[in-house]
Amino acid sequence: MDFLVDAKPVFAATGGRNRRPSEPTIVFIHGAGMDHTVWTLQTRFFAHHGRNAVALDLPGHGRSGGVPCDRIEAYAAWLLRALDAAQIEKAALVGHSMGALIALAAAASSADRVWALGLLGVAPEMPVHPDLLAAAASGDHAAVDLLTSWGFGRRAHLGGAQAPGMWMLGMGARLLERDDRKALSVDLLACNAYAGARAAAAAVRCPALLVAGTLDRMTPPKGADELCALMDDARVVRLAGCGHMMMVEQPNATLDALTEIV
Repeated sequence: MDFLVDAKPVFAATGGRNRRPSEPTIVFIHGAGMDHTVWTLQTRFFAHHGRNAVALDLPGHGRSGGVPCDRIEAYAAWLLRALDAAQIEKAALVGHSMGALIALAAAASSADRVWALGLLGVAPEMPVHPDLLAAAASGDHAAVDLLTSWGFGRRAHLGGAQAPGMWMLGMGARLLERDDRKALSVDLLACNAYAGARAAAAAVRCPALLVAGTLDRMTPPKGADELCALMDDARVVRLAGCGHMMMVEQPNATLDALTEIV
């Protein structure tokens, strides 16, 4: 699925099926330095089970043109313009990590456009270590190494992928290595600077589900608990033994959680 936002090309995966006007739409938003492919298993399931699945490449990521946004608020505003451009009047927003912050900010600013919210690997603050910021800014491969090491739980370091033949850490590294437009650096700076998550959570009016990995070293579960307490209709699902990359580490459990909200 291709369309234009701000006169720049945008790509979105649809899970192998065209959108159907009669079915509700779920929009998936990826994390820092990544693209739509992190949602491959989830989008395919929903696309074949009564939902329109739309996994976006954010600007300057994957197959989308333009440049990355330097603030979470700017990404949220872009997301709403993308919904307009794709003729999506109302959607559930499902975001991971930075994508969860974007989804949260968009839901808070345009409550009438969002019918449900799924936030994976999220916390009120997402500070980034100065060494990681410096490595990403200089294009040092250490940034990829640090993110894949911290992003996957200890079990994933030893194998055990639910999808046969998948090398989880290697896959994560290859994805981050595809960034040739400094998107990772810009994204990490945006996450590091964002301070609006609590206010956004308090403004959310739709049902929300927060998914947290018990072994997540990047956004520990207590962060999801804090945001959940600020929302009117929300709950937290914990995935035992899972790190930050739950869509890859525990795709079945992640899917089971999401089906409860979207």
